[in-house]
Amino acid sequence: MSGARQEAVHVLRPDGSIDAATRAMAIEAPVAIEVDGLGYAVMMMTPRDLAAFATGFMLTERLADTRGDILDIDVFEAPAGWIVRVALAERCRGRIADRIRHRTSDTSCGLCGIASLEQLVRPVARRPEATRVAPAAIFHALGLVRDSQHLNRSTGAVHAAAACGVDGAILALCEDVGRHNALDKLIGLGIDAAFTLVTSRISFEMVDKSLVAGTPLLVGISAATSLGIDHARAHGLTLVALARSDALLLLNDPGAVFA
Repeated sequence: MSGARQEAVHVLRPDGSIDAATRAMAIEAPVAIEVDGLGYAVMMMTPRDLAAFATGFMLTERLADTRGDILDIDVFEAPAGWIVRVALAERCRGRIADRIRHRTSDTSCGLCGIASLEQLVRPVARRPEATRVAPAAIFHALGLVRDSQHLNRSTGAVHAAAACGVDGAILALCEDVGRHNALDKLIGLGIDAAFTLVTSRISFEMVDKSLVAGTPLLVGISAATSLGIDHARAHGLTLVALARSDALLLLNDPGAVFA
C-alpha cells in the first residue's frame, strides 16, 4: 500500500489570495495487533511494512525475546483497517495474557490503547456553528504562539495547543511532551474560542478530540494525515494544516468559515 495519497486543497495567503493545489498526505490507518488470538492494541500508523513492524513491536513490548520466538505473522486488510495476527512460541505465550491483565495506559495516545478495530468507532456529537475567521487572524495567532510557549522556549521538547479568539489573540495555551496531552489540557479548560491552534500534525485522534470538544475550526502547524482529513470531513470540522507565515492549507470548510 502507498504511504501517501494526493488531496485537492486550497492555499490561503496573507494577501488574501486563494489558489487551488494538490498535496500529498500521509496515510494513517488503524492497525489491530492480535497475539495468539487475543486483541492486544490498535495502533494508528502508516500501513506499510506491517510484518516488520509486528516483529519489532513484539520485541520492544517484551512479548518475544528473539525473532525466533515469532512463529508466524499474518497481515490482511479489513473493512475498518488492518489486522496483524502474530503467533508466538510456546514459552512466550503466557506473557500476552499477563500483559493484557495488567496493562493500563502505557501508550502515547488513547486510541493506541484500545484492543480491537470495533472499539475505534465512537459517537461524535454535532459541532457548533463556526464563526467567520479571516485568514489574517490565523496568521496573527501564528505570530504569537512561539512567544507564548514558555516551556518549549526553555526546553525545545514540547507541543502546544492554543485557544484563539476571532482576531487571532491567544486566549489560553497548554503545553506537554505529548501533543494529545496538550490538546486534552486545553479542552479541560473549557475556553470558548473561535479556533484551536496546535503545533503538531493533525492525526485522526487530534481531530476526534476536537470534535468531542465541539471545536469549530482546527488549525495545525504541521500536516494532516489521511484519516484525520476523512474524520474531519465526515463530521463537519473545518480543517487547516501546514499553517505557516506565508500560507495556510485549507483542507475542509463545511461551515464556509473562509467563504
